[in-house]
Amino acid sequence: MKLISARNLSVFFQPQREQLLLRQQLKNLFSRMPQGHFQALRDVSFDAHAGEGIAVLGQNGAGKSTLLSVLAGVLAPSSGAAEVRGRVGALLDLGAGFHTDLTGRENLVLNAALLGLSRNEVAQRFNAILEFSELGDFIDEPLKNYSAGMRLRLAFSVAAHVDPATVMIDEVLAVGDAAFAQKCLRRVRGMREEGRLILCVSHSVAAIEGLCDRAIWLHCGRIVQDGPLKEVVAAYNAFMADPHRRFRDGFEQPAPASG
Repeated sequence: MKLISARNLSVFFQPQREQLLLRQQLKNLFSRMPQGHFQALRDVSFDAHAGEGIAVLGQNGAGKSTLLSVLAGVLAPSSGAAEVRGRVGALLDLGAGFHTDLTGRENLVLNAALLGLSRNEVAQRFNAILEFSELGDFIDEPLKNYSAGMRLRLAFSVAAHVDPATVMIDEVLAVGDAAFAQKCLRRVRGMREEGRLILCVSHSVAAIEGLCDRAIWLHCGRIVQDGPLKEVVAAYNAFMADPHRRFRDGFEQPAPASG
């Protein structure tokens, strides 16, 4: 079952004033440099199906987080369209949807509602969410007293119990203690085995090998390669190992690989 259909997604960001001068100077050196804006995604198209585990690879600034934000409905594309079917459990930003002056309990209820759960569903799943988070009595403490790891526990526990058709993870499992991170990974693997679609951004090859069998490599906002995980990781690693690799438009781009 197709859960995501992305067609020609592009996203433009207007730079801040101090960045405009730098871009004006650079465009005299590189005629292909975009003028007056930064293009984070460029004509990105792909389909994703239930039961797939897809890793999104790329250097910092390649467009990985932007892509997940568009698919999660957090960011509107500048052009193109994305059709996403079913409920989405997105872990893109630990602070998203949280209010620091509210307690963990209040944030749990609010965040679950934002993810689509009804009041009755929240009540029915509250104990399971709290148990998974291992926060105990801290659930009634204000969120401003939480560490980054504690916020991760709360955010992941809610997202993992909303019965999402698609789970999106953007590096957040790197935060917190190793034992809880492994618990989260086991939960995500189980969700994939149940037929959920998993989309994840991670710089840990070991983590994505356990979750994914397909990878999409982004470079400068474009898809360079989309295919079996091992093939794409090998091509990406070879590119990253090249001391002459190029980073931005106007520079040499990596040659698209087959597959």
